[in-house]
Amino acid sequence: MTRLTTPEVSAPRRPRSGATAADLMTPNPVSIQASAPVHEAVAFLTDTGYSAAPVIDEAGRAIGVISRTDIVVHDRNRLESLTATSPAAPVDTARVRDLMTPTVFAVAPELPATEAAQRMADYNVHRLFVVDRDGILVGVLSALDLLRHLCRGPESEEGS
Repeated sequence: MTRLTTPEVSAPRRPRSGATAADLMTPNPVSIQASAPVHEAVAFLTDTGYSAAPVIDEAGRAIGVISRTDIVVHDRNRLESLTATSPAAPVDTARVRDLMTPTVFAVAPELPATEAAQRMADYNVHRLFVVDRDGILVGVLSALDLLRHLCRGPESEEGS
């Protein structure tokens, strides 16, 4: 006779109530200038393995995000516009600003982590930009950052 056992289920862990966006973000994120050619964004995303990156203006303010999806859509549209009689594809002169998503979901460094998670869910986004009082990009808080925080055991919070 087979005996079934039920695994012990522990209570879900709660995040530290005092954690903020600054505590969990990736500080000093690598970003892409809006004026950069698309091929630089492709190389950057491919080489780093990132799925997206913040786009900044000359002053360092986040003005959008460029993602692999933005690039795929751009390439598809570009290919569709080429005719079968074209002897060669013209050089792509597009800039990051031409295909980035010009929406910035920004939060202050002191925003509680629980509120940041709620905003990600409400906005249906995978990352929030963390900006200082002058609007300068100081970090990126990703869904993965929040998941890592939730998965930490109590022993990692004792020294905090």
